[in-house]
Amino acid sequence: MPYDLTRHQRRSIRLKGYDYSSPGAYFITLCTDGQACRFGEISDGIMRLNDAGQKAHDCWHEIPEHFPHVSLDEFVVMPNHVHGILFMKEGVTVGAKNFSPLQPDHQPHGTSKTIGSVIRGFKIGVTKWMRENTPIHNVWQRNYWEHIIRSEPELSGLREYIRNNQVRWTLDRLYRAP
Repeated sequence: MPYDLTRHQRRSIRLKGYDYSSPGAYFITLCTDGQACRFGEISDGIMRLNDAGQKAHDCWHEIPEHFPHVSLDEFVVMPNHVHGILFMKEGVTVGAKNFSPLQPDHQPHGTSKTIGSVIRGFKIGVTKWMRENTPIHNVWQRNYWEHIIRSEPELSGLREYIRNNQVRWTLDRLYRAP
């Protein structure tokens, strides 16, 4: 069915007027398509990654290689979603005009400095691997959920939430019984 603006009105879930390239901390949640458990399983409170889960883990840790203005904090791959905290750093530039040295065989791939471009790059990396190595074509739910972290106590609470996510899996709203 073709897109019809009168019937298909998508509302943005982003904070209106907020610059998502702004320095700061962001809590991110990405869900799999249909909340299908694609990345492994939790046994005895421990996430056991399958190959797809390991790829998601690896792609997340490669984010700063592609986006030097991003640093990583707490992170977890769950059976059907991913939680992570990203820090957008201020004043990180690369390229000839800024005279910042690049590693000889490495050019950053990210062209935009927004949270959206970072998440898009992560999703593309995992999706490409999944399509090449599994019969799964649709990996991710459309969009992602983000929360701007505004205080140290909030950051500490979200770190704790991520660390305990595996143990509390059966209580999670994204839990799907095996």
